[in-house]
Amino acid sequence: MTITFSAILFALFFIFRGLQKNIFFVFYAVSMILVAYWLENNFGWQVHPFGKAAFLLFILFHFPFVNIFTFLAYGRDKKLAQHGEWRIPEIQLHTLELLGGTIGAVIGQKFFHHKYKKKTYMATFFATIVIQIGIIYLILRYLNLI
Repeated sequence: MTITFSAILFALFFIFRGLQKNIFFVFYAVSMILVAYWLENNFGWQVHPFGKAAFLLFILFHFPFVNIFTFLAYGRDKKLAQHGEWRIPEIQLHTLELLGGTIGAVIGQKFFHHKYKKKTYMATFFATIVIQIGIIYLILRYLNLI
């Protein structure tokens, strides 16, 4: 499981430009790999690397983690905005959303009153949701769940 998680996360890191300087993705990736390692060593959750079970476990842990870190990214960006400091680039926020952090983004927008009034940002946000639906469809087809 650790091998599968690590390979997927490193591939995402190199594929998406918005992740390459994104500290929230780094924290998310490290958290995911540590959870996989901990589950393998403490609970014996041994699965075949790159098998369906490994991918299902990745998805199971991915969504809560990516949403938590997306929410934290929105909070950090809002705090930086309030203090007039350098902000988190929008591409980094959108990339976290695209990876499945949409719920964390919506909660972050409402909780921190952040980014929801900016029309260009919201247009890209909704386009990200459409792309995300397509990605979910492809993943479910790959796993023969639909």
